[in-house]
Amino acid sequence: MSTSKTPSFVRLRVEMVLEISDADALTGTALESIAADFTAGGASADESAEERTHAEETVRADGAEALASLIDPFDLISQVPGVELAQASWSSETIDYDPDAEDWAAGEDGDEAYYGIEDNETDDEEGGGKTER
Repeated sequence: MSTSKTPSFVRLRVEMVLEISDADALTGTALESIAADFTAGGASADESAEERTHAEETVRADGAEALASLIDPFDLISQVPGVELAQASWSSETIDYDPDAEDWAAGEDGDEAYYGIEDNETDDEEGGGKTER
């Protein structure tokens, strides 16, 4: 019995709805992470200060941004043997969520952009509150 050495690629989709129960703790942790990233970074001081200020303002303004800044797909798979992260992207957005609503539906294969409540009365096409990494 032989095993193939040809690489195979798998797209893993994970959909989660998280409740922010302590916005101050989330924002504080995101700000600490930003500080650590920029302290360890090697960019010029002016560029780093501008980027850091922008990152800090962004996470202070939006819990979804703070959450997205703390998520690292590599951390999710780093302990899984036999796999390497080839590419990753992720997003977060604030949504209206009611798990008991009849129109709550997880996305199905073929849904390109939206998983969640069928009509959450937001203007998703303008990207309001949606963050992609």
